[in-house]
Amino acid sequence: MAIGPVQLIVLGFNHPNFHGEIISELERLRNSDTVRVIDSLAVYKDQAGELEVEHLSNLTEQEAIELGSKIGALIGLGIAGEEGAEAGAAAGAQQAEAEGIDVLGEAGAWDVIEDIPNDSAAALILLEHHWAVPLRDAIARAGGFRISDGFISPLDLVEIGLVSAEEAKELHELETAAASKQ
Repeated sequence: MAIGPVQLIVLGFNHPNFHGEIISELERLRNSDTVRVIDSLAVYKDQAGELEVEHLSNLTEQEAIELGSKIGALIGLGIAGEEGAEAGAAAGAQQAEAEGIDVLGEAGAWDVIEDIPNDSAAALILLEHHWAVPLRDAIARAGGFRISDGFISPLDLVEIGLVSAEEAKELHELETAAASKQ
C-alpha cells in the first residue's frame, strides 16, 4: 500500500464537550481526499494518572483490518493493556530492526502519554496527508529529504508579518483557551 506523509496530532481537552464537529471535519477532509485518518484514540487520564483508552475511527472495516491499531504500536500504548502494548512494541521493534530503521530513537523520543495532563483527555489522531504525496515525491526526485517539521505558533507569525498582532492574539487564545482553564 502506497502511503502519504503521516502525522501524529495530540489534542488536549480539559472537559471534553464534543458535538460531532471534529469528526465531521475529519470526514469532510477524507471525502475531499485531503487527509485520511489512519487511526485515532481517545485517552482519558484521571487525577492519579491512570489511563482509559478508547479506539475511535472513521475507517472502513477493511481499512481498519488492514491498518490495525497503529497509534498504540507507535507510542507503546495498547488497548489490550500492558500485554497488548508490549506485544505491539515488540512486533514494531522487530520489523524496524529487520529493516534497519531507528524508530523514535533517543534523540527523537516523544512521551505522548506523559505530555497529557492528569485529569484531562486527549485525542490522538494519526493522519495521512494525501495532498502532500505529489509534493513529497517531487522533493524525493530532486534528491531532497525531510530534516524537521512543526506547527508555528500564531504569535511567531506576527514577527514575520503574516498576521496582525490582533489576529495572532485571537488565534493564540483560541488554541490555548482550554489549556489555561486547568
